[in-house]
Amino acid sequence: MQNIDYKVVVVLTAIIFLQIVVVFASYWKLFSRAGKPGWAAIVPFYNVLIMLQIVRKPWWWVFLICIPFVGLIWGIWTFNLLIKSFGRAEGYTVGSIFFGYIFLPLLAFDKNTQFTPAE
Repeated sequence: MQNIDYKVVVVLTAIIFLQIVVVFASYWKLFSRAGKPGWAAIVPFYNVLIMLQIVRKPWWWVFLICIPFVGLIWGIWTFNLLIKSFGRAEGYTVGSIFFGYIFLPLLAFDKNTQFTPAE
């Protein structure tokens, strides 16, 4: 059996936990800026319904998002519409997908970020 350095495991776990907290806080702030309850960002499935309301897509898209492989496309599309509704382009969406713990707080806590609903 290998010797495991538990200090490294604890530090890595703490870093991952901190990233999760930062992303949830960012979603909370974005939901609030869009006029929706911030707490909805941390409730599973309900947060998807609220996000669909923010980007003005029908509620039944939640079923499309749940389909394996195909749902990935709808999920990214919905996420892109969310990012665009706060005035950012597709490049910001790509950055948010891969580095959400950096890009989402930059978007959510920027005082110049304005929500403009999709038409």
